[in-house]
Amino acid sequence: MYHPSISVFQQGAGLSAGTLDLPPAREEAILFQRCDWCGTAMYHRLLCPVCQGSELRTERSAGTGTVRHTTVVHRNTPAARNVSLVELAEGFVVRGRVMGPLIGIHSGDRVRLSTAKDPVRGEPVFQLVDEPYRAWT
Repeated sequence: MYHPSISVFQQGAGLSAGTLDLPPAREEAILFQRCDWCGTAMYHRLLCPVCQGSELRTERSAGTGTVRHTTVVHRNTPAARNVSLVELAEGFVVRGRVMGPLIGIHSGDRVRLSTAKDPVRGEPVFQLVDEPYRAWT
């Protein structure tokens, strides 16, 4: 099924969890699943990790979250890049990249979705919501 307002990334995520009956919204979004039995939010799963339920509905994330862990990777890339675990407001964690200076990204920073799918790595790309004030002592 082709829908012009849904990107390829969104179609693929919707097909794995059943029919995609979401209201039209902005083009860039992360789709996740929520268990109908216990309400647990998860990212790209076939079964609920809490109750093992298979009745998962697809929802669209608001795209805001908090960096839980970040690291700098120097392997298999021409330049250093960061890899971060971001906990989104809906309660699930996704691996992605945060734009900005590598030394300026820390756990606890608030981020928002910039691009749902990086063209090279296929991971979500986030940007810092506000530049935190850090005193260097």
